[in-house]
Amino acid sequence: MTQPAIELRGVAKSFGKNLVLRDVSLAVEPGKTFAFLGRNGEGKTTTIRMLLGLTKPDVGLIRVNGIDPMASPLELRDHVGYLAEDQTMYGWMRVDEIVRFVAPFYTKWDHELARKYLEEFDLPLRTKIKHLSKGQTVRLGLVLALAHRPEVVILDDPALGLDPIMRKQFNRDLITHLQGEGRTVFYSSHLLYEVEPVADEVAILDGGRIVRRAETEELRDDVKQFFVAPRYEPLVERFGEILDRRVDSEELAITTARAEAVAEALRREGVTPQAMDLSLDEIFEAYVAGQRGKTAPPPIAEDPQELADAS
Repeated sequence: MTQPAIELRGVAKSFGKNLVLRDVSLAVEPGKTFAFLGRNGEGKTTTIRMLLGLTKPDVGLIRVNGIDPMASPLELRDHVGYLAEDQTMYGWMRVDEIVRFVAPFYTKWDHELARKYLEEFDLPLRTKIKHLSKGQTVRLGLVLALAHRPEVVILDDPALGLDPIMRKQFNRDLITHLQGEGRTVFYSSHLLYEVEPVADEVAILDGGRIVRRAETEELRDDVKQFFVAPRYEPLVERFGEILDRRVDSEELAITTARAEAVAEALRREGVTPQAMDLSLDEIFEAYVAGQRGKTAPPPIAEDPQELADAS
């Protein structure tokens, strides 16, 4: 059996009395692109900090390429590349200076690859970092994250500060490039449409728990919106996990996580199912903000690290 590139088992994390993550488990296969989705404050950044060995879980197991991040942070460094939206770099350094500064921290640093990236991204070597544009800063961060050829690349909304068109293109080009090299990509975001075409698997984080994890195509097949007369609502409820329900004229628009079961139940009643495919963004919204018509689960504390990052 292939060892997962990333593995979490029964992970929980609190800050003081505030429980941020509870019983989080997932496994990412080598070479896959994994989209980790959740609203701001749901624990995405805390999860990433635990993967990087910067925050210790209260309970549970975490492995990245088989390495315990807390026990072996130096070993982990050579296997993981990390790129976030907020790049912390010394603004007084020039581009060429920070590359030379960072290189000794990695035993596998590839100077030729770093030079190739610098040329491809057209980065001005003699310019101070504080004078770079947002796009140039993101690309410099990418050079520093990839020049040691890591097997696992963790992306935490790296292009969030770019304009929407540039951000979308940057994310897709970057992930396509990493996939072509066989890297494992762990992409954390709340803007799924940007990576929808290239994500192999999706996990949705809500209330501190993973509420759904599936391959991208499986998720699209399972979650659909049905338009039914109000009298069929109990039937849909019986056979489908209801994520969202809305009144649309004289019809009910119901989003269910068991589309095939609902369609079959309607056909048995002599009703031709009217189902609409949803984008992954719409599916994500249904899971985290849908009107289920049931009592909501107990609230969980917001992730202070993510709130700080978002401010």
